[in-house]
Amino acid sequence: MFVLNATPGVDMALTVGTTLRAGWRQGVAVVLGINLGCVFHTFAAAFGLAALLAASAEAFTVVKLVGAAYLLYVAWGMARSGLARSASDDTSEPEVPPSFARGVWQGFLTNALNPKVALFYLALLPQFIDADASHKTLAFMFLGLWFVAQGGLFSLALVLLTALARHLPARPGVGRALNLGGAGLFSFLAVRLALAERH
Repeated sequence: MFVLNATPGVDMALTVGTTLRAGWRQGVAVVLGINLGCVFHTFAAAFGLAALLAASAEAFTVVKLVGAAYLLYVAWGMARSGLARSASDDTSEPEVPPSFARGVWQGFLTNALNPKVALFYLALLPQFIDADASHKTLAFMFLGLWFVAQGGLFSLALVLLTALARHLPARPGVGRALNLGGAGLFSFLAVRLALAERH
């Protein structure tokens, strides 16, 4: 499961990008939100919501388009911040980071609105449940929460490493480049999510 947690994706991009732009506290906030999203997916898969997404093309399409729209919203915020830095030629006062609660909410929505995560839980976790287990739902939730715990620890380590890199000597334009690069990345991820098919 460690390999799965370390696979690059939307959550990792958000964690690294947020930590680079706003510091370790916002990185931790995003990780907390992402993990709450994973808990949501664990319970949703255990009680059938993920199965609905797998079975219903309409439900899958609605969730993925809402998720893609949210990623575009995040990308627009990054682009706006990057362009504002460009206009001021990086001579303005440092950008005030968003609140901790906003970081948690952003992490949660980014994860919870990704139907591919729901289908991932539905496809992966049952493989580790004994066919003779008397309480399959409880076993599913335990495995899901164990996966969340592993993912949380990995993400916190990623925040630490990124925060250390953030303190390397800064160069003019780095903040602008991070925001505009992040906007481009999240726009790409939004398009990829919007075009995703059920498997």
